[in-house]
Amino acid sequence: MRKKLRNFISKIPILKSILSNAPRVSVVRLSGVLSPNQGGMPNRDTLNFENVESLLEDAYEAPNLKAVALIINSPGGTPAQAALIANKIVTLSKQNKVKTYAFIEDVAASGGYWIACAAHEIHVQPSSIIGSIGVVSAGFGFDAFIHKHGIQRRVYTAGDHKTMLDPFQKENPSDIKRLKDIQKQLHQQFIDWVKSCRGNKLNSTDKKLFNGDIWLGTQAIDLGLVDGLSDMKSLMQKKFGKNTKFMPFSMSKGFLSSLIGSKHRIPDDLLETLENHAKWNALLQR
Repeated sequence: MRKKLRNFISKIPILKSILSNAPRVSVVRLSGVLSPNQGGMPNRDTLNFENVESLLEDAYEAPNLKAVALIINSPGGTPAQAALIANKIVTLSKQNKVKTYAFIEDVAASGGYWIACAAHEIHVQPSSIIGSIGVVSAGFGFDAFIHKHGIQRRVYTAGDHKTMLDPFQKENPSDIKRLKDIQKQLHQQFIDWVKSCRGNKLNSTDKKLFNGDIWLGTQAIDLGLVDGLSDMKSLMQKKFGKNTKFMPFSMSKGFLSSLIGSKHRIPDDLLETLENHAKWNALLQR
């Protein structure tokens, strides 16, 4: 009976992997621009806490687990989403007593690098783009345009700062100062996080590391922002053996969920896609 059961299991790869005593590594792909879901609907192209929370929990609770490997491709986005994901990774790693390894493929910049710092080790490719440890806010000013065309801006508020940085009004020096104060605080939170995670691995001055610049993978190693050059499979097999089993976990959007609500989300999805492309291009064309 047992022989028949083993033969049956051997013919079903997923059952064979689950019941095998071989060391396992959970592989979690974290890709996309960091942004909350629009309209309350998941978007597989957006990286955020809502989309990955249960995914991470499943990855860290797998049986016979030796490590969790994060494969990261993100140019950044909102700092809150980066912090939520990174904190979740640190918490799960401690709770389950499992080490986390981050592998950066194309880009881990800004919030993408924030997440990578949650890992015990960060590994890159020579051409990976790393860094952008800073904060940016961009927009347009339309006040001269509407004045030229005889358009009046009418806004009524309760609260002196409700129209802060309104693009249809002239810039207010106090608004700019307020924005810069917020950016400075966010930047310091980012710096403190990197220092707490990387510690004495960092190998340069604050002025160079935290000025918002980006580096290639080989440069990031010299600066101590990452640990080495390696792909995920090679390093995990080197650490845990050639028979290591890899269990993939990735964000996906089911067929039914892609249909539900799609009729009214087309404008939102289009705007989100355009904004995401802009963030990728802004980073890669620097």
